[in-house]
Amino acid sequence: MKSISLSVDKQSNETYLNHPNFGLLYRICLIEDNQELFTTLYAQRLFFLVTISTDGFKFEPITRSDARLMVEVRLRKLRSQNNFDRYQELEQAYKRTFQ
Repeated sequence: MKSISLSVDKQSNETYLNHPNFGLLYRICLIEDNQELFTTLYAQRLFFLVTISTDGFKFEPITRSDARLMVEVRLRKLRSQNNFDRYQELEQAYKRTFQ
């Protein structure tokens, strides 16, 4: 059985998942409680909504346009909550990923 490993780079505050089939995945952002958006590290062409639970990780492949929409919704939510630090971090990730 192949395993999935999670690693966090404490200096850059980046999170990675090592998936046995898709390779190294990079965390773009938190979407909801226990749901995060990941993409393939190098090509950033495959996107996954990852649900983390006590049973492990559940990967749901999503389209680039759906991933973009999820990040845009998260940006609006952060702005409405006046969470400007996280908003700016996510906006930078959005620009790197989708523009």
